[in-house]
Amino acid sequence: MESADVERYRIEGYLPKDAFRARLEMGIARVAFMHKKWADAEKRYARVADEYADTPAAPEAIYWRAVCRYKATNDHHVLSEAPNELGAKYPDSEWALKALPWAH
Repeated sequence: MESADVERYRIEGYLPKDAFRARLEMGIARVAFMHKKWADAEKRYARVADEYADTPAAPEAIYWRAVCRYKATNDHHVLSEAPNELGAKYPDSEWALKALPWAH
């Protein structure tokens, strides 16, 4: 059985208010993801991607949102949307690179 006090997401150092809030939301999404609550995690990642689009957390949220869709459906085709979105919005992010294998 898993302990409730297991670290799921870490941020260090100062962040501006919006970037900090985005990272807090990412942590909550990660907890849902680890508990296999795919729909809840997907919604939370989508919220970060939409509401905090100008923060560094947004491309990561898009990536994990796609992973949640895949986990919920076992349909690998849903992953192919992420590289397109990341390439259009955040082409220089490491998350765009991580999603490249999913591109068709």
